[in-house]
Amino acid sequence: MKKLVLMFFCLLIALGSFAQTSSKPYNKDIAEYRAKAYLIKNVLNNDAKPILFEMEALSSASSGELTSLYYSNVLGIKSSVQNKKEGLILGFFSDRWNPQGVIFNQYNFKNIPEINAKELLQLISLNIDIFNSINVENQNNYNFYFEFDDLIVLLYKINGSLKIRVFWGDFDADWDSTAFNRTYRRFLKKT
Repeated sequence: MKKLVLMFFCLLIALGSFAQTSSKPYNKDIAEYRAKAYLIKNVLNNDAKPILFEMEALSSASSGELTSLYYSNVLGIKSSVQNKKEGLILGFFSDRWNPQGVIFNQYNFKNIPEINAKELLQLISLNIDIFNSINVENQNNYNFYFEFDDLIVLLYKINGSLKIRVFWGDFDADWDSTAFNRTYRRFLKKT
């Protein structure tokens, strides 16, 4: 019986040591590389070929879970004012586990056209101001959330420091206030 238990224990250790992980951190460069394919296939896809477009990673959250990217197809080369597309892409990244327990990287992109992107960024900024103005004894115990399209934005504080979480589908991403402010400032400058 002891041998059987020992064999089972050794088998569990061996299986655990062969688990595959490809958990590399995401950054702006990886997000921008993958977002180009998304932009071409899902946003700029039209009959006016060739298309010259601009894409710039605005900011990446320190958690690596959310990256903001600006895009614009440039007027000129078979493009017109009617075809101009400009906006913000939010790149969501996270680790997932498949049924066999193997970790894999999952990502997806949400396109937000320029007008809606400005509205979202202004709404987040306004709600941050409202949340900060709430005068309660221990603000760490309070949470503030709102919805925009299919996004849910949660504001809360830990030890007085503002935290922003964005929920979209199966994704739950931290968007630190520094990365948000950088995105807001750079996006307004670009548009």
